[in-house]
Amino acid sequence: MKKYLSEFIGTFSMIFCGCGAMVINDFTGGTITHPGVAITWGLIVMSMIYAFGDISGAHFNPAVTLGFAVAKKFSWREVPKYMIAQFFGAIAASFTLLFLFPESDLGATIPTIEPLKVFIIELLLSFFLMVVIINVSTGSKEIGPVAGIAVGSVILLEAMFAGPLTKASMNPIRSLAPALASGNMSQLWIYLTAPFIGMLLAVFSCRLVKDENCCDDKC
Repeated sequence: MKKYLSEFIGTFSMIFCGCGAMVINDFTGGTITHPGVAITWGLIVMSMIYAFGDISGAHFNPAVTLGFAVAKKFSWREVPKYMIAQFFGAIAASFTLLFLFPESDLGATIPTIEPLKVFIIELLLSFFLMVVIINVSTGSKEIGPVAGIAVGSVILLEAMFAGPLTKASMNPIRSLAPALASGNMSQLWIYLTAPFIGMLLAVFSCRLVKDENCCDDKC
């Protein structure tokens, strides 16, 4: 139960702070700024990894959980339980933001360019993220002195340059929860598919560039 609660709290914190920064930036006329929003996303993910990495592995993302399972670093039996915890954490955060800022879009991932380009960008962003995660993780746990910094940094980087175009989701639940809370489902299918595909491709790339046992529970 502790690991599921960790996933709930970590995902709640990530969505509340990350999407909250976007909402408050709009609410205050841009005082946080786009770089500030990107930094918020990177720092909250880094902080939650250090807080819960040794308990649940600090996935906070259904696509990451699935990627670890495909890589044989994580039990398939745990996948639905983790995804449920992540879903409720994200939903709780989005509805908390809805209560606080009922007129906002709650940080929904609304693309500003054509859907195919958004799909490609989100797939690549997710690929890059999982490449980092799977190479700094121990088994299915993102732990160690560099894991939080590495993962937080790549999220900050990707949010910095791709955020204005796609909102740099890289996480199906990060897009689904604000969409459900705000009622804005515009192009949601992209954000529910591209991260899974990108992260699975990253897992398969591991087999090509590392030892034969790079993707198993002994890694």
